[in-house]
Amino acid sequence: MRGIGRRSPSPHLSRGEGRGEGRRHTPTSAQAAAPHPNPLPTEEWGEGTRWRQPAGVFAMAAAAGFAAIATLALWPITDGARAQQSADPLATLKAKFARPGFVPSPPGNPPTPTKIALGKRIFEDKELSSTGTISCTSCHDPKLAFTDGESLGKGVTGRPLARHTPTLWNVAWSPLLFWDGRASSLEEQIRFPVEHPDEMGSSLENAVDRFSRHDSYVRAFAEAFPQDPRITPANIAKAVAAYERTLVSPPTRFDTWVAGDTAALSASEVNGFRLFAGKGQCINCHSGFAFTDHNFYDIGLPNEDKGRGAEINLRAADYSFKVPTLRELAWTAPYMHDGSVGTLDDVVRIYEMGGIDRPTRAKDLPPVIRLTDDERSDLIAFLMTLSSETPPQPSREAWVHAAEPTTRPPPADTTIVSQANKLFQPHYVRLKSGQALTVLNDDTRTHNVRIYDPRFDYNSGAQEPHDTVTIRFPARGTFEAFCGIHPSMRLTVVVE
Repeated sequence: MRGIGRRSPSPHLSRGEGRGEGRRHTPTSAQAAAPHPNPLPTEEWGEGTRWRQPAGVFAMAAAAGFAAIATLALWPITDGARAQQSADPLATLKAKFARPGFVPSPPGNPPTPTKIALGKRIFEDKELSSTGTISCTSCHDPKLAFTDGESLGKGVTGRPLARHTPTLWNVAWSPLLFWDGRASSLEEQIRFPVEHPDEMGSSLENAVDRFSRHDSYVRAFAEAFPQDPRITPANIAKAVAAYERTLVSPPTRFDTWVAGDTAALSASEVNGFRLFAGKGQCINCHSGFAFTDHNFYDIGLPNEDKGRGAEINLRAADYSFKVPTLRELAWTAPYMHDGSVGTLDDVVRIYEMGGIDRPTRAKDLPPVIRLTDDERSDLIAFLMTLSSETPPQPSREAWVHAAEPTTRPPPADTTIVSQANKLFQPHYVRLKSGQALTVLNDDTRTHNVRIYDPRFDYNSGAQEPHDTVTIRFPARGTFEAFCGIHPSMRLTVVVE
């Protein structure tokens, strides 16, 4: 069933980022089985040095930090703070999901109305495909919340693709694109579906030739890119990316509740939110405004697809896939990277059972979750509050077009960075030329340090808890690092 005329009143919904999932799909026996997995019994690259070292080396600094935190914890609470806590005991938790104040965009591709309009036109143009029959909207249909409503979509060849079509809601905040994170930006992403032989089977160079035949396209590119008015692959990518960054999911009843309307959610839905953040531990991965931390996890599904691990050649990331947004999930069924789960009830029950117990299964997930029928019903009721009552349209809130702040705090002068709670701490540091940077995994998770830069291509490999890597930068300048498994972890290093 491809279309959804209205939101289903039941969590048992109909099956309903550019895909570019670079290989052909061959159904496996695991995929052909029932969607509930049965719980089972119980590399180094780059210019760095790595060794295992007890976390106690850093204990004195940590102790000082904890002492300061303890001192603050004992500071007298003001009457105003007590009143606020009494008025809404969930205020601090709700604030974690507040809507942002701007849409991020890269310095080299600032949004303009003419560029966004051009990107939308290209997004809807079937001339992007080799046959002239497939556009971006063929798989990312605005009427279906920018999905296709299918378990596995089809392109120009009609063959099923390897992975499910993800929604495009809120992709502006995603540091890596696709289920396996193969694209580092929306500008880079477009080539994958256009060039994939089973999707569009063409190239951006072919699109240049086709668009150049239309005077209206020639004028549109000149208006959108006055400094470089040519029709080029780069300008096509920039225009589409600018449009895709406007696909911000609209506010729902949940946002009204977060903003202070206590009557916006029922008692069942509020209890579902408590379960989401507490007993269910869903917040460990589905966090923030978009209800995703944009990282990659193995959730224990039976599958032969190694996902992120195959993409970055890292066994610790095998079977890991990007956490999808939960926004508008009532309109984006079926679920999971392979589209194998048709209802929210099934999704919740999979997490309850825990999945396959293998070394790569995410430590952020509890082994099992024991929910009563009422608790499961409340949790699903809450999840439905993240969806619009009618087919959703991109948000028109004023902040969607607000300017991005240009200032940031100064960098920390330190040669030691910690990885904890899926963050680099500090995340902005300054080194003197010749100094080495030491990165300690002070977390319970496996991490990684990755730098893509023409001056320095560095990959630490799997960095286990208490592992330390030392990185020596080859030149002065600013370098951007991230964790290849948890790419929302970002580190900026200025070498002076």
